[in-house]
Amino acid sequence: MTTDRPAAPATSPPLSAPAASATPPQSVPPGGGDLLVGLIVNPVAGIGGPAGLKGSDGPDVQREALARGSSPRAGDRAAQAVRTLLARRPGTRILTLAGPMGEHSARAAGAVPELLRLPPGDPSSPRDTTAAVAAMKDVDLLLFAGGDGTARDVLDGSPSCPVLGVPAGVKVYSGCFAVSPATAGDMAAGFGRDTAGTVEAEVVDLDEEAYRRGRVGPRLYGTLRVPAARTRLSGRKVGSSSAAPGSAEGIAREVVARMRPGARYVLGPGATTMAVGRRLGLATTLLGVDVVQDGELVAADVTERQLADLVDGWESHAVVSVIGGQGFVLGRGNQQISPAVLKKIMASGGLVVLATQQKLAGLGGRPLLADTGDPEADALVGGHVSVITGYRESAMYRIRSAIEEFPA
Repeated sequence: MTTDRPAAPATSPPLSAPAASATPPQSVPPGGGDLLVGLIVNPVAGIGGPAGLKGSDGPDVQREALARGSSPRAGDRAAQAVRTLLARRPGTRILTLAGPMGEHSARAAGAVPELLRLPPGDPSSPRDTTAAVAAMKDVDLLLFAGGDGTARDVLDGSPSCPVLGVPAGVKVYSGCFAVSPATAGDMAAGFGRDTAGTVEAEVVDLDEEAYRRGRVGPRLYGTLRVPAARTRLSGRKVGSSSAAPGSAEGIAREVVARMRPGARYVLGPGATTMAVGRRLGLATTLLGVDVVQDGELVAADVTERQLADLVDGWESHAVVSVIGGQGFVLGRGNQQISPAVLKKIMASGGLVVLATQQKLAGLGGRPLLADTGDPEADALVGGHVSVITGYRESAMYRIRSAIEEFPA
């Protein structure tokens, strides 16, 4: 796994859009028996998000994330996917690796997995992922839980079958991921039965050290074959370079004009939210989460734990921007706004969503998405929200939980 490399023994508790052309539907499995699904879990994927570390790349980052109170979540998200898969297709066989690289998640979901005898590292390494991919040459579909770095490792393993990502990383920019773990399980259950074959989806990643310094430049590494269900895949992140000059400044001007005295505003990551800080004359962070109140910076680049304390007992509002091409507003790159934090914010203030008109148009009518990992928290923001698109400009737009079922 190029990103999210493990450090200490952090075990999980037992527990752009694809191209339009598609290959013909496959008969899965070829012999007409039960579906055989491979499962690979990156146990430390996403651990750096709630800690405000903008990724999980490298042992030092992972140790720091643990010290800041973060815990692995990829195993739980993989279990959600397997649980949904088995509920819809009970006869599915799961082939995976021992321990936190898949077995724990499968058993937590109620499966009795078949285990590959590959001794993983402590708890895993990129080499373990590529070796597992190569060893799973006979599966019908390969599920992997992680982020963009994990997708790169799967690509390096040259999979011989279609694959599908279960989103569990801090950043999920690649187009090979389902929009949520439950969606991944549902897509896997229907694979070969009611899907329209496969399409190629892009694998992109970025240099996390450069990312932490504010340089965002995803690089294309290749493509993976995924089930063809365009609206159920995240799609590749699209940047904001096409936005008209002054768009972010106009949005920031409107946000500041709406700010209430005495209220705290949680500014999520992104150039648009950073423009809000600039409008206030504050040095906020591009990729972190900051808190402002009455024109002053209360705290910069906070962790989930710090944020929970900072919003407790205050009228608070979360100011978040839309990820271009994907539509996510929560659960991608802003995991500091955890379910617990979001519940406090929604009880006292609310959600302020920012997007240029170009970003909204680029979604083609698809809804905005929330994927905090807690359906109850996601449901709090469901419905229609007023999206600030410029100075004295806004548009009503639907936002929903990423786990809601909808037609492929």
